[in-house]
Amino acid sequence: QVQLVESGGGLVQAGGSLRLSCAVSARPFSWHTLGWFRQAPGKDREFVASVIDQSGGLTYYADFAEGRFTASRDNAKNTGFLQMNNLRPEDTAVYYCAASPGNRRDRGYNYWGQGTQVTVSS
Repeated sequence: QVQLVESGGGLVQAGGSLRLSCAVSARPFSWHTLGWFRQAPGKDREFVASVIDQSGGLTYYADFAEGRFTASRDNAKNTGFLQMNNLRPEDTAVYYCAASPGNRRDRGYNYWGQGTQVTVSS
């Protein structure tokens, strides 16, 4: 059973930054796409970003994340990251990481973490 554990959420003022981490037990981690999603209260879960391929060099972003968020991964440490800059109150949500073998973009993930709360105050 693959396990994912997010960390790094918290409370931040608008314009601030947070870095989320996701520790993944999948082996080999390099064969798995790592995705990030979020769910705000009363809204559906939405795609944020994904990091694909063994080198971690191919990434996809939702429009709202482009230019503010950066997804990356350290395959040697089985860990993914989501650096979030210039945060806005509308970024407030529970953020989830997800993983799946092969190439994925915004759907089709097999494994999910428990989520970490990000709250952005105005």
